Amino acid sequence: MTRSMHNWDDETDLFSHSVIGYAIERLRTPKDKRWGAHPAEELHAAIEHAITPNGSGGLEALRLFRDVLMPACRPMDDAMNLAYVPTAPSIASTMFDLVVSASSIFGGNWEAGAGAIAAENQALRWLADLAGFPASAGGVFVSGGSAANLSALVTAREVYRERHGRSDRLTIAATDEVHASVRAAAKVMDVDVLPVPTDERGRLTATALRTALDSDAGKASHVFAVVATGGTTNAGAIDELDGIADVCAERELWMHVDGAYGLAALCSEVARERFHGIERADSFGVDPHKWLFAPYDCAALVYRDPAPAASTHAQHGAYLDAVNRGEWNPSDYAYHLSRRARGLPLWFGLVTYGTRAYTEAVDKAITTAREFADAVEARPGFTLLLQPELSVVLFTANGWTRDQYLEWSQRRAREGSWLVVPTTWRGEPCLRICLVHPHTTGEALAGLLDDLASYRKP
Repeated sequence: MTRSMHNWDDETDLFSHSVIGYAIERLRTPKDKRWGAHPAEELHAAIEHAITPNGSGGLEALRLFRDVLMPACRPMDDAMNLAYVPTAPSIASTMFDLVVSASSIFGGNWEAGAGAIAAENQALRWLADLAGFPASAGGVFVSGGSAANLSALVTAREVYRERHGRSDRLTIAATDEVHASVRAAAKVMDVDVLPVPTDERGRLTATALRTALDSDAGKASHVFAVVATGGTTNAGAIDELDGIADVCAERELWMHVDGAYGLAALCSEVARERFHGIERADSFGVDPHKWLFAPYDCAALVYRDPAPAASTHAQHGAYLDAVNRGEWNPSDYAYHLSRRARGLPLWFGLVTYGTRAYTEAVDKAITTAREFADAVEARPGFTLLLQPELSVVLFTANGWTRDQYLEWSQRRAREGSWLVVPTTWRGEPCLRICLVHPHTTGEALAGLLDDLASYRKP
């Protein structure tokens, strides 16, 4: 018997309530910290016969996910997941993401999703206000920082070409500390990247930018945009935004700020002043699914003047002629057309908890990171490499090699103690922690140092 995909019957009712119950369980019950990637052969064998002509029913599909697939995924929202940039979605935003999916909202144009888009725009307005952008600013929620960077830079290129009438090969100015997605965007766009050296803290400065632009490297004369960073991924460094804005204004260059991780701290009371100059940027991106407690996949791209973005990205065709271009159509502000209303869970969380809760949660991570840095600095056998600007701390266990870091990291991840992975700073192997979860405590981090101090490789 063929199963119906669109009729509600008793079986559908049972497995639907089971799915909701499992979602609640996943939120209420901590995930097993020992979960993580399993060998591909093992997983493929476990689900080899899952897809069949007649289907196995929703309960069996849920069982396979719950018992086989979910334990092979890393718990990214655990308070002791300190690697890369983890996530910590709020209960309200996660539950509402279920509603967004169940509501089948097309978030690409006003005619189809006006209510959802109005709410998304309110959340974007909150971010624009934090950055000091004018009332005319606007943007769109995209899937992640990579999509935000690419869309902003494509807009910047079109603005440059219209202004200068050039069609020759163009260049982006950026440092080695810029996120890898910027170089990926340059590759997609077939443009060059002018490397700009960083200072001792890993920051792009106005002086270094001017020197690079004045160089005889051959690329500088065709630079159309500068990518600054509001909180680098590796070290949490904040570029010299105000000075960079001066250089961009002098030379008529687009200034884009990649703040996928760090610009969440615009809502902070203890770190907000470190972003002085962000109000002068042409565009910025920030990922609420990182440090603003929204579920994957949610990145906000905000333009100071959204009109050039609309003229760059709006898609046209006979089947699109009926779209009302006088209304706010999110598909016009990035390279996409179809999109889910992925900004709604952030909006729902802001309405549910209030902006003060976001400020307190971000400040908690920053404060805990500073306390941990102080503990590292005071502890014999460890070296703090940088004072944290945000919530990333780089440090070494003195005398350890990269292989030792990797062995310790992998063993502790398998045991479910915590997830910390090594990186490098100025060519030196080291450990890096990134805090976003307000439940990460100083006491737990002290235990991490105790473990490193007593660890002996088996």
